[in-house]
Amino acid sequence: MPKPPYMQGLEALIRQGASRRQNSYANSAKAALPAFALASGAAMAIYILVMWIAGRTDWHSIILVAVAASLIPAIASSLLIVGARLTHPFTMTLLVTMFAACLVVAVVSAFRIPISYIAIALTLPSSLFFVTFGNISMVRKLKRSVALLAFDGAQNVQAAAGWPIAIVSADDVEMRFRKVLIDPVAHHTPEWATQLARLYLRGLEIEGWPTYLEGALGRVDLESFDLSDVSYSPAQIAYYRLKRILDMCGVLVLGIPAAVACGLIWLYIRAVDGGPSIFVQQRRGYGGSAFNLYKFRTMRKDAGPEAAQDNDTRILPGCHLLRQLRLDELPQLYNIWRGEMSFIGPRPVSVPIAEALEAQNPLYVNRQILLPGLTGWAQVSHGYAGTEDEEIEKLAYDLYYLKHVSLDLDIIIIFRTIKTVLTRAGAR
Repeated sequence: MPKPPYMQGLEALIRQGASRRQNSYANSAKAALPAFALASGAAMAIYILVMWIAGRTDWHSIILVAVAASLIPAIASSLLIVGARLTHPFTMTLLVTMFAACLVVAVVSAFRIPISYIAIALTLPSSLFFVTFGNISMVRKLKRSVALLAFDGAQNVQAAAGWPIAIVSADDVEMRFRKVLIDPVAHHTPEWATQLARLYLRGLEIEGWPTYLEGALGRVDLESFDLSDVSYSPAQIAYYRLKRILDMCGVLVLGIPAAVACGLIWLYIRAVDGGPSIFVQQRRGYGGSAFNLYKFRTMRKDAGPEAAQDNDTRILPGCHLLRQLRLDELPQLYNIWRGEMSFIGPRPVSVPIAEALEAQNPLYVNRQILLPGLTGWAQVSHGYAGTEDEEIEKLAYDLYYLKHVSLDLDIIIIFRTIKTVLTRAGAR
């Protein structure tokens, strides 16, 4: 009995969806394959090396377990490709890698094959490193595999993105795209409902372009931002509570080397320009409170309140390097210990500047919801702000952090901060 026409059309759409997903998996695997292959090779090599150093001679068992160890990153990589999660690249990699390790160890143990748990554990750091790198490469590839559904303002969206997002019609979405961006107003009509449903059945993800641009650019749209849009997940709430413990542990770990460095810097500034060596300024903190922020004085005593400029002559001899390496910020470890600051959060500004910015843009007050930080998303994404207008530009990044605070975002900020310090970028 022949199938009704609507069933034939539905099956064709479903087949298109399956083909698109297969194409997406292939593209993801292609982007991440070099790192995933290195992860498997490194795991096998490390296991064999450890066994050789330990003097083991049962090479039949060693090779079997080494092959099994190479399967840990392979299994983790496969799960990441199938899941295609664009958020939390670090924690997701950790979870799937630990799952794969437990699975492989359980299977090997079930077959009574002699296994060294210590050697398996030693393979995990390299597996995590390479699988994370591969996952990030895959996420970057997937984020650009998008097309914008045509509407009157499509060209403006393309310009705001900063790269040429393809503008397509509903009937002309190529197989290389995995997501279609729609306009929240123009495409939310009864006329478009059927076409969007067909796109979904063809295996395409549907997302509003404002949400996509926010994630891709790492900043919110200040004109449309509303605090009511901020809704924390239980994981975000738990992590923000954990951050205080991590801050305390960080201060304890850095305490001794930081104390030595602070002593030397304190003596140098005293020798060059006399006291005081520490600069104290009231900054706007959590909940609108004011606190005393401590940093090393790197300018002359008569420098005045003006912001630092490039090649500023007010900076003391030798202190350019301190500012470039951000060593003048070391005394703020004391602020972190006191609970006035965190390692990561919106950078605190002086009370008069905060009041002026809050008067200029009422959204600025929302920065007070989080503890101010030694470094932050705005610092590593926008850089130094020397004027009030630049501070308002940075606000878009601070509010993005407020909305998306997570362990993964903090890890990204830490790596970007290290890169900024090593390259001495943005300092004045």
